[in-house]
Formats: sequence, C-alpha cells, structure tokens
Amino acid sequence: MELSLSLEQEMIRDTAREFLDARSDSAAVRRVVDAVDAVDTEGPSAGHDPELWREVAELGWCGIALPEEVGGAGLGAPELVLLMEQMGRRLACVPYWSSVCLAAPALQGALAPAQAQAWLEPLALGTTRAALVLPVGTSPDPAGQLAPESLSVWAEAGEGGFVLHGRVDQVFDAVGAHWLLVPARIHDGAGGLALFWLDVAALANNPQLRVQPLTTLDRTRAVASVVFDALPVDAGGCLARGAEVARGIGGALWHGTLMLAAEQLGGAQQCLDLTVAYAAERIQFGRAIASFQAVKHRCAQMMVLTEAARSAIHGAAHAWQAAVAAEEAGAMDAARLDIAAARLAAEEAFAFCTQEAIQLHGGVGFTWEYDPQLYFKRAQAAAGWLGGTAAALDCVAGALAADHAE
Repeated sequence: MELSLSLEQEMIRDTAREFLDARSDSAAVRRVVDAVDAVDTEGPSAGHDPELWREVAELGWCGIALPEEVGGAGLGAPELVLLMEQMGRRLACVPYWSSVCLAAPALQGALAPAQAQAWLEPLALGTTRAALVLPVGTSPDPAGQLAPESLSVWAEAGEGGFVLHGRVDQVFDAVGAHWLLVPARIHDGAGGLALFWLDVAALANNPQLRVQPLTTLDRTRAVASVVFDALPVDAGGCLARGAEVARGIGGALWHGTLMLAAEQLGGAQQCLDLTVAYAAERIQFGRAIASFQAVKHRCAQMMVLTEAARSAIHGAAHAWQAAVAAEEAGAMDAARLDIAAARLAAEEAFAFCTQEAIQLHGGVGFTWEYDPQLYFKRAQAAAGWLGGTAAALDCVAGALAADHAE
C-alpha cells in the first residue's frame, strides 16, 4: 500500500524517534545489558531501564491505543506501530511490548468494557506493568482463539477460590511486572479457560509462586520462568472464564504479532542506517567502501526488504483497526492474514539486514564494541517468538488451501 501518514501520525513518529535517539542510544542500552551480565537482578531493573519507562509513561505512550474512557489517547494500531518501530530501532529496554501490546489487549478482549476499565486505567498511565504468562513461543491461532490444550498451567477449585499449578518456562518481562495475567485450564469437569490476576507485590514472599530471571541470547528483553506450586487464588482473582478468554487472548496474540513485526522493522531500519553510515566512513583501497558497486547493491537490497516490510505492516495495521471497528468475522480473518504476511516480511528484513550489517562492517561487525551484534541477537531470539515464521506460514498456507477448496 502507499504509505501516507497524517500530520498527527508524523508527529508521533518524529517525537518518538527524537526521544529514543536521546534516551535509548547505544550507551543506554549497553548499561542495561552490562547490569544484567554483572548480577542476577530480581527487581524492576532486571533487563529494564526504570527511568526510561517513567519517561515513556509521562509521554502518554502506554495508553496511546487505549480508549479515552480509561485515560488513553483513543488511537489505534496505525499509531502504535509507529511507536513500536522506533522502540525496535533503539532496542528500548522497557517492557512496553509485553505490557501495552499483549497484556492490555488481553484484558480488553477477555473482559466486558465496564469490567475492564478499572484494570486498564493503571496500565494506560504506565504506573502498573503487566505480563501475560504465556510461553514466548505461543503461536496465534488462525481462527483467533486460544486453545486450552496449549496451556501448561491449570487451576482446580480450592477453598474460597482456586489453586494454580504448572510451569511456564519462558515469559516476557515477568520479572519486575506488578501484575501477572495467567491464562489457565480449569479442571472442573467442564474444562475451558480462565484468566487469573495475581498481584506480584502481595505474593513477594510466597514460595508457591516463583519467578526466576533467565539468561538468554538477547539481553535487551527480559525473560523469566514462572512456577505455580499449588498457589491459592481467591475467587476475585479469576477475572473471566469461558469463550471470552479464548477470544480475548487469541486476539491479543495477533495484536502482539503485528507490533512485534513493527519492532523488527525498526531493528532492520537501524541496521541499514548503521551500515550506510559505516560504509561512507570506511576507507579501503583509497576509497570509501560505499563507492563500491557490490556494497551499493547489498545496501539496496536491505532497503528493498525494509520498505516492503514497512508497507505490509502499515497495511496490516489499518486492516486490523478496521476489522476491530467493524466487528465482522470476515474482516478479522483477512486482517489476521495480513498480519501473518507482515510478520513474514519483517522476519525476512530483520534477519537479512542484521546479517548484512555484520558482513558489511567487515572484521569488526561481530565484535562487542559495535552495535550490529545487538540487533543480530534480537533477530535470532525474536525469530521464535509468537510462533515465528512457521506460524505465519501455517496461517497463509491455510488461507490459500481454503481458497483453493472453494
């Protein structure tokens, strides 16, 4: 699609770019990474920049896509992808994607609007951070549902409420979250799903809940294991049950996939920018390597893939926004297909651009002192998040098979 931004959208993009260039530059990201490497931290700073999060919240970014009734800006996916692209461009070490793009939409989708308001207000302000307790590799379902059999956490009736059991090996930003939102299978004969809310501070000394930070390839995004060892939860901690949970979390996974694609686009763009700048400065055989035709061709291919991903992502964002407004099943099916295609384009662009950035930086490209290695690690880690390429291809293949059958 032809990318045409409104004046308001241009302001959002440009403001985010200027702010993150100043507050999440390479030095700031490396301080967070170095802190993770130095000590296993279990507080809010584990893999996060608390000061950057405070400023992001003050800018109103946490509520940009939430309704005005809960303190949000009332915008939507087209504006949020602009922010996520800039977040990805600077590898911003804040739990923005996990809280704003996954947890908040899960609450919106699983709860009735009147019930959701009280939960969404602190998320919109950024005073509260939430983590959706699902494995990082959970794939969005082509039908937009969350299947009970995909969950490793289950709940059974207990005295005055429920008891949670199970383990989730890798969860985004669980360390430092104020709330854990836990989808679980219900063992009550009827089966089905429920969404539980846990106040982490209230459970800080409870050995039946264990949140353990993990050492991963990408130190710019915190991941932790979460264990429920017969954890009692009162009845009020069960926010929703039944089909609404399956639909709400299923929709949140697709929304998160779109925003992850936008983040990957930002990373690809930064790799291109870094490479072009380096090629203009690096002298070989008495000339800047940017003057060599082979280097030009490789940079041009980076740009082609990046622009193709940008077009696909913005097209998918508009399709998703229209489908949500229309509440029409056919439009939502088409939007999910667009998101799958956008994820494929973003994956390809990010993987290619990180590899080319390392190669075109020559002998220093893989070293710790240069930034391409940070983006390469993010690209490798993100390739398996939310199902990765395999899940997106399954969605596209299923749609093509259905069209052929008709």
